[in-house]
Amino acid sequence: MGKIRQFQTTLACVFGYFISGSLNVWPSYSVSEYTAENTTVISAPMTSFEASMVGSLPALGGMLGTMCLGTIIDVFGRQKGGLFIAIPYLLSWVLVEMTKSSIVILVARFIAGAAAGAASVHAPIYISEVAEESIRGVLGSAPMAFYCVGAMISYMLGWLLSYHQIIWVNMVFCIMYVGLLLSSRESPVYLIKKNREEEACMSIAHYRGESPDSKIVLEELSRLKHRLQPAELVPTSELDAEKAEKEKLEESNGDKICEDKKPLPSYKLLFVSPSSRRAFIVVGLTISTQVMMGIVPVQVYAKDIFSQAAPGLSSHVCSVMFAVVLMCGSMCSVLFSDKFGRRPLLLGSAIGVCICLVTMGFLMQTNVAPAWLTACFILAFCFFFMFGAGSVPYLLLAEVFVSEVQSLASMILMEWVWLLNFFILGVFPLMVKYLGIHGSFYIFAGFSVLDILLALFMVPETKGLTKEQIQEAFLGRKQK
Repeated sequence: MGKIRQFQTTLACVFGYFISGSLNVWPSYSVSEYTAENTTVISAPMTSFEASMVGSLPALGGMLGTMCLGTIIDVFGRQKGGLFIAIPYLLSWVLVEMTKSSIVILVARFIAGAAAGAASVHAPIYISEVAEESIRGVLGSAPMAFYCVGAMISYMLGWLLSYHQIIWVNMVFCIMYVGLLLSSRESPVYLIKKNREEEACMSIAHYRGESPDSKIVLEELSRLKHRLQPAELVPTSELDAEKAEKEKLEESNGDKICEDKKPLPSYKLLFVSPSSRRAFIVVGLTISTQVMMGIVPVQVYAKDIFSQAAPGLSSHVCSVMFAVVLMCGSMCSVLFSDKFGRRPLLLGSAIGVCICLVTMGFLMQTNVAPAWLTACFILAFCFFFMFGAGSVPYLLLAEVFVSEVQSLASMILMEWVWLLNFFILGVFPLMVKYLGIHGSFYIFAGFSVLDILLALFMVPETKGLTKEQIQEAFLGRKQK
């Protein structure tokens, strides 16, 4: 029963990713409604610049949402904090439905991006605080899987429904998100931080399917309380270890008065603690390379890319196929991350992505093969990307940081992701213009090579490890 409750809370968290996937691909079939000279649904057709902003402004808004979310969930909690994400999601769609102004539509897209940015931080934190080690890989991989499901549903809506019907369906999704959050239980980590120990005990019992006075619950409560004590740096040398041990002996022998230690600020712990600092660098590099592999511009401009790669195929059909393959890749990641581990998935995925990108660039540059073959390699690229390169970095983000720095690290890294997304979405049309779409794919392939090197030499295996063991792994210490 406990695992079912963990899955239920995970579903509530990742529904924010589902909505984000839907809103991110929405421009690929809706921008034409704004740019048409005689049939536009707004008061005047959008300029080319405004049309490009419909796709890229959510990335800019995401930076604001990411910045605010850490404070919100630390004050109001993980469950109630999630409701602050659902409200701007819903508001953005209401504005799009009611307005005839291109400016208001752009404002709505910025607001939606802010909600998506907040959701991108909220889900990994909430999931990591309720998931047990045995299923952490499955639950931690779920956000990207649901992002892909949202994208697939959105493409299908664009194929089957009218402009206004699509907006109303997205409003329903936002209301469902609220309902799922209201049915979830607060994170025990947050409750312990707020000194609400009895409620934390009940929360642990809820998520483990045990009675509050059971040994399993009490042991986990004790472990969490110990982990959330004022942070001390992990010794990084024998000299440091001797010093730490000596201080402990002095305290235990009563040689000095034990006083409450002032908690080390999270920003200081993140960059001074060797394990946290190394984890931050490794996760930051893997997340950066996955953005620079080009999946976001390929997704936003899917119809245009398919029209060039396979002009004889229906763009709507190709876009739906694109989303289905993304979803299949992410589902495979969910299924296999706890079976094979994080590093094998990341390495195999990056190799597959590199091969596909180089082949796609060659085929589109030389036209030596039929268009359908190029389209097949685009779909293969999507599958391999989501199988590991697109999902493992976010799984690492959810599991490698100690609770004291989890919110801060997630906020900074997701802020960086949104900035990179905004950059790549803005630069991609220029890359296509000056380098050709094949040249763009070659550049993306270069970043996949970097991802291969990261998987081989920097990313530790974290499958089945506790938070403490993961910190040791980042320090290069073998587990006994």
